[in-house]
Amino acid sequence: MCRTFKQRFSATPRGARLARLLAAHQLDAWGLPRGVRLHDEVLLVVAELAVNAVVHGRVPGRDFAVRLELAEGSAGEPSFVRIEVCDPHPALPARIAVPADPLEETYGRGLLLVEAYARDWGVRARSGPGKTVWALCTAPTPAPRPGPGSVSGRR
Repeated sequence: MCRTFKQRFSATPRGARLARLLAAHQLDAWGLPRGVRLHDEVLLVVAELAVNAVVHGRVPGRDFAVRLELAEGSAGEPSFVRIEVCDPHPALPARIAVPADPLEETYGRGLLLVEAYARDWGVRARSGPGKTVWALCTAPTPAPRPGPGSVSGRR
């Protein structure tokens, strides 16, 4: 089963903050509470992509949109969350290298964080103006449970 959330926001710092707050609220409503790794990773990715949409994808008078899609496994547990942030600017972001001196850089780490926390991410042009930057965050795979007759290393 998939659940979807979509909302448009003003391309302002306030809009980026509201995108993160509403994403957190929606994840909570879907039963994915704060403090769960998947929830926290999704919020970090939403925050970074929303800020990028405001800083780099802003076109005066145009909004950006956030779309979340939660996919559940066969037992109803969260499997993955797909994040999409659409903005009206045609320039596509490029995968960037780690800055030469990361301690001196104050900007340019957003997509590096997305790459670190998302299983995969990418960008595609939209049929209308702009682009969609997407990321996929997955739930951790549960550790296998020892079966009958197996030996555990714990004592």
